Amino acid sequence: MKIDILAIGAHPDDVELGCGGTIAKEIANGKKVGIIDLTRGELGTRGTAETRDIEADDAAKILGVDFRVNMRFADGFFVNDKKHQLEIIKMIRKYQPDIVLCNAVDDRHIDHGKGSKLVSDACFLSGLIKIETNDGEEVQSPWRPKQVYHYIQWKNLKPDLAVDISEFVDTKMASVLAYKTQFYDSSSQEPETPISSKNFTDSIVYRARDLGRLVGVEYAEGFTVERHVAVDSLFDIK
Repeated sequence: MKIDILAIGAHPDDVELGCGGTIAKEIANGKKVGIIDLTRGELGTRGTAETRDIEADDAAKILGVDFRVNMRFADGFFVNDKKHQLEIIKMIRKYQPDIVLCNAVDDRHIDHGKGSKLVSDACFLSGLIKIETNDGEEVQSPWRPKQVYHYIQWKNLKPDLAVDISEFVDTKMASVLAYKTQFYDSSSQEPETPISSKNFTDSIVYRARDLGRLVGVEYAEGFTVERHVAVDSLFDIK
């Protein structure tokens, strides 16, 4: 399956929080989008790996993605090595995305930075002809995405570009709140975490609104880039 965008997150809910609005918008524009979760989030304080599986499936349906795959790497302990890189390379070559969206380059959770570098390295290596992989019995062809963009998570990193998600912020929030065990619930008896407060849930919206304010729209999501972004004309920039 050739897709347009492959969104990858270290944990289920990373993609929804970081770029759920962008994904929903691109799907509405006719793009094919898939999600890959590196882990099941099994070390998460609230809920279980099994509840995360269900929640991730519900969120994927809300966004309307073409597929969602979980690599089942070890939450908290996966590393950026040849073994893990090859597994991601196989997925990049299988789906041949033009654009890859992945974790923040630096963040509070150690998996986010690790996942960011792992995916970025795999995107480069996937284009090397002398790295041989196969999907079952079929030999895969090299494939390198045209762009790798990193969404922004806990830390307020300075974005290099912003996407107007004004018409899709509600879809983003619905996909985030599909993770019922993870976020604010006044009736929950589970331990509090940095993302389970009402303040955090509210911050998802006001952060998007503040970035929107800065770029002249209602709501936006920000991304950092690995190389300069080119445009055909100065008038392409809003």
